[in-house]
Amino acid sequence: MLNLTISSLMTSVGKFSQYKIKAAFVLLLLFLSACSPAPQEFLRLSGMTMGTTYHITLRNPGDWTEASLKEALDKRLGAFNQIASTYIPDSELSQLNRMPAGEWRQLTPMLFDILVLSVEVSWLSNGAFDVTVGPLVDLWGFGPEKHDGSPDDAAVKKALEEVGFGRIELDMADHKLKKGAPLRIDLSAVAKGYGVDAVALWLESLGSTDYLVEIGGEMRVAGLSPRGDQWRIGVESPDLEVDKTTPILLGNIGVATSGDYRNYFEENGVRYSHTIDPRTGRPITHNLASVTVLDPSCAFADAMATAFTVLGGDKTLELAEQLDIPVYLIEKTENGFSSRYSSSFAPYLEQEK
Repeated sequence: MLNLTISSLMTSVGKFSQYKIKAAFVLLLLFLSACSPAPQEFLRLSGMTMGTTYHITLRNPGDWTEASLKEALDKRLGAFNQIASTYIPDSELSQLNRMPAGEWRQLTPMLFDILVLSVEVSWLSNGAFDVTVGPLVDLWGFGPEKHDGSPDDAAVKKALEEVGFGRIELDMADHKLKKGAPLRIDLSAVAKGYGVDAVALWLESLGSTDYLVEIGGEMRVAGLSPRGDQWRIGVESPDLEVDKTTPILLGNIGVATSGDYRNYFEENGVRYSHTIDPRTGRPITHNLASVTVLDPSCAFADAMATAFTVLGGDKTLELAEQLDIPVYLIEKTENGFSSRYSSSFAPYLEQEK
């Protein structure tokens, strides 16, 4: 039996790179010209999934009608929810979370792939990303049951005993998982990105070469926009009093944004972010307001955006340069907001000039 270790995980990254697939708090705005109607061969679909919205623009890959393509899409998204949702009692993930520690369980290929990707990002970020962080999120009042007030040290210590991606053991040969503790796995920080990738791959299997897929703010684009040129998005400033966006031109890549500047509570003059550092059990305290990540896999970009939000600006840029990941940061300063970005992000900005 081949079990997942740090070394075997790193050697298996390439195998799962095609699946490197949180709703964004920084808005990603699609600049489609309002005065130039899209050609008839483009279809636009929208709906609800994963507790959020989706929007898809694509060149019709065949004889599909808007209604028939949306019906097929919704069925696929429904099947994905049945695998990865924590809100559906009989989903595969919900059943996994009810499984006792110490037992092996066979997983479907899709759920196994998501978990391999999640553990990979956890190792790459030194634990800043952790799909078992749920007990800490609940403790601080950012889970399904909202509440104000900060927990004491004893409560944090107790919650940390139920957290730790290192307690997830994966059998790479047979697609099995074993929990080394009664962990609760929550894929909300990677599932939207993975869903985007899954939809994109499905569209490609139908023959679509020009599309934009967006779920809850995470997106992936390919080919040309309805205008006949590159897809263009804008990263909006967190400062709601300033109407400013940074335009980015994209091609065949995924985009994910994470930020915490709108979700927090204050107690005794202290601001508590909704983003919890799974290594300390406490909210982050740095000034990073948002981070946008580009990667061919939207899932990988989605998970890394969460990890970078935990790490903060300096450590994010250090790791991004080491891994050659395009990232764009917006940070809170005494005078408002300022931005920085990694060297590999520069070409996406320069194309706009």
